Amino acid sequence: MSHQPVGTGSIDPHDFLDIGALLDDEERLVRDTVRRFVADRITPDVGEWFEAGTFPDEIAKEMGALGLFGMHLDGYGCAGMSNVEYGLACTELEAGDSGARSFVSVQGSLAMFPIWAYGSEEQKQQWLPPMAAGESVGCFGLTEPDSGSDPSSMRTHARRDGSDWVLNGAKAWITNGSIADVAVVWARTDDGVRGFVVPAGTPGFTTQDHRHKLSLRASVTSELMFDDVRLPADAVLPEVKGMKGPLSCLNEARFGIMFGAVGAARACYEAALAYAGEREQFGVPIASFQLTQRKLVEMLIAVNRGMLLAIHIGRMKDRGTCSAEHISFGKKDNVRMALEMARLARGILGANGITLEYPVIRHMNNLESVYTYEGTNEVHTLILGHAITGINAFHAPS
Repeated sequence: MSHQPVGTGSIDPHDFLDIGALLDDEERLVRDTVRRFVADRITPDVGEWFEAGTFPDEIAKEMGALGLFGMHLDGYGCAGMSNVEYGLACTELEAGDSGARSFVSVQGSLAMFPIWAYGSEEQKQQWLPPMAAGESVGCFGLTEPDSGSDPSSMRTHARRDGSDWVLNGAKAWITNGSIADVAVVWARTDDGVRGFVVPAGTPGFTTQDHRHKLSLRASVTSELMFDDVRLPADAVLPEVKGMKGPLSCLNEARFGIMFGAVGAARACYEAALAYAGEREQFGVPIASFQLTQRKLVEMLIAVNRGMLLAIHIGRMKDRGTCSAEHISFGKKDNVRMALEMARLARGILGANGITLEYPVIRHMNNLESVYTYEGTNEVHTLILGHAITGINAFHAPS
């Protein structure tokens, strides 16, 4: 038997396993369209946005014009794309910056999804078309100052007063909070946890931005405060009660994060690969050194493996065979991987790795937040542990 030599001429270091061949034409079109948008509109200036702590309004409107908001939802001006297509868009957005992917995740998966899934027809008609177009911005109020990984301990509450609802409490770490036109807020009631659609400007509803953060700086993060906010009877989402409502939204967002984290890891790998080929020490590129090549190969394998995992779970979701536990698997492993790869890349870049002239430290700082939000690494560990043992370990034994 003859053996054909294996050459390297056909190897693409940016798509080593030819993962693009696993995608159909529509999926590649979505990937390439968002990749071009990120290259043209986000990558050139995102370092300055990060340093200034801002995210331009016009970028959000352009993302709406591209159909990125609620793109995996049907009707009401939404694009009706597949879950894999939504995931690929998240990959490309987060390759630019986690703030861009967070904007799309919050708008589509956390603010639009509950209205689409659990809202009245009037709520859907009022809010979904302008949100899909980027004309209205939404936010999602679940986390509180004293209620993070245990959302069922929330203190925000709503009581009936005649036919109205009166809402009191506070939410913390809310992406897009102060720039949102509408907030989907989860609160305790006498009838369990309910979701409320709260327009900005409603008397008693105020916001305050979180300042001095060193992560997700190209993203607005706010506290929401509710002081006797009076809402009409039709402000409540009628089709869901209990924690099922907000947790189902989190699953949608976690799915996008699973894909998005691979984009951040890929951007760090590509920055490190390019830098290692250009930076010379001892008269040769640092890519000549065995230890540098080992780091690059570890990053190569991790990024390709993470993308394969995301696409596989995306296909499961499109088939209707994906569970919340599968999404936890992907979110936990890909975000952990991305953070580790960012740290490896930072080491390859040396002192240059801590400057905003390169994307690595920005991604590394952002991923520290992504590691925590939409379920910490520990929470997803316990979700998976429960799935394989049948034992719920969220509470210490009494």
